[in-house]
Amino acid sequence: MNNANIKPAIIAGSGLLTMPELLIDEAVTVDTPWGEPSGPVYRGRLNGVEVLFMTRHGDTHAIPPHKVNYRANIAALAQMGASHLLAYNAVGGIGADCAAGSLLVADQIIDYTWGREHTYYDGGEGGVEHIDFTSPYDEALRQVLIDAADSGGVTIISQGVYGATQGPRLESAAEITRMARDGCHVVGMTGMPEVALAREKNLPYASLSLVVNPAAGKASGPISMADIEQILDERIPVVRGIISRACALVSALPRATC
Repeated sequence: MNNANIKPAIIAGSGLLTMPELLIDEAVTVDTPWGEPSGPVYRGRLNGVEVLFMTRHGDTHAIPPHKVNYRANIAALAQMGASHLLAYNAVGGIGADCAAGSLLVADQIIDYTWGREHTYYDGGEGGVEHIDFTSPYDEALRQVLIDAADSGGVTIISQGVYGATQGPRLESAAEITRMARDGCHVVGMTGMPEVALAREKNLPYASLSLVVNPAAGKASGPISMADIEQILDERIPVVRGIISRACALVSALPRATC
């Protein structure tokens, strides 16, 4: 394996607009056949490793989840030479062990979204392809995130089902009850089609989810934005630490494992 070919990319979500630990060399505006990405791709070094960094909702968090150009984002990172994709997602907790502040590395996903441009293979010049999606997340890269948490003494939930909803509204209590019956442990709005598009590009992908609130009906009262902001303030430094250590561990992986 040639480690020079390893270039992890970080896809940052709510609460993670910057990483002070990232020494940025350049910000690149990437043109893709699928339109404009959410913003520039930042190339720099993190923990001594060359990395790429992109904010999923844009640098000012102005793009709602249902309007993110997921195809352009993944394509831009691929064009910049990304070898592995480490995603961060803010989520609501459904499972009994998924309290606010918990961290989870999902191993499965259920897609409840609709109307999103969700594939590179929608006919025309690209033709039609049917990817195997039995295991949506790359297992070796999942283990990197788990090991990065363990090495920092951070408790983490090592598996679970991510339920991807349309947004931008939060879910009703009845919808969360349904998702719990379906087997979901957390709920978020950005997990799909991002992970499927990464698979279509043959890019290993894993997600670190931070539970920022109990999902609808799982707490005694309404969901509070103030409480969510407090969790983000407290736990984003922990998220940054895990991702930073994970980028260093990625250098030991082969270029493509999925």
